[in-house]
Amino acid sequence: MSRIFDAFLTQQYEEALALEAVSDRVELLPMGGPPPDRYVVRFHCRGLVCRPGGEVETADQFALGIRFPPDYLHVANPFEVLTWFAPENIFHPNIGPGPGGMIYICIGQISAGTSLIDLVEQCFEVITYQKVTMREDDAVSREACVWARQNQHRFPVDSGGLRRRTIDLQVESVDGGTP
Repeated sequence: MSRIFDAFLTQQYEEALALEAVSDRVELLPMGGPPPDRYVVRFHCRGLVCRPGGEVETADQFALGIRFPPDYLHVANPFEVLTWFAPENIFHPNIGPGPGGMIYICIGQISAGTSLIDLVEQCFEVITYQKVTMREDDAVSREACVWARQNQHRFPVDSGGLRRRTIDLQVESVDGGTP
């Protein structure tokens, strides 16, 4: 492993720890390394699933994998970098079955060296329907695309962000004592 790639992976790990410290909505589980070159990412947010009878309903836990191959700083194939884990019945135009029985998540083209946090944020936006493809010819799941166009009033499914909102409060006592 090159020193440059090693430094990149170390920085991704540090940024993952920093994001986890300010988020109740994502867990980043490092694997490989040190420094880690793969992560299992668990999201605690609202997205949609399709039940066997065709009913679309809300779910609140999702998981995917992010892998940084050795040539990631030179070339990035989103279908090699991102792998969908759960739930298998995820219902989104940008997520669906691919070759070999794998489930793919498409966040669009990614540049070589895109940070872990950028990938996590883009996946979060897809899961929560803040980012959605409405063109059947460009969708991973055409069925979900057709449904999404007819149900745009339901989006986003979850409008919150990944990070906790902070509020800077200053408390003053009304009687002149200490708060």
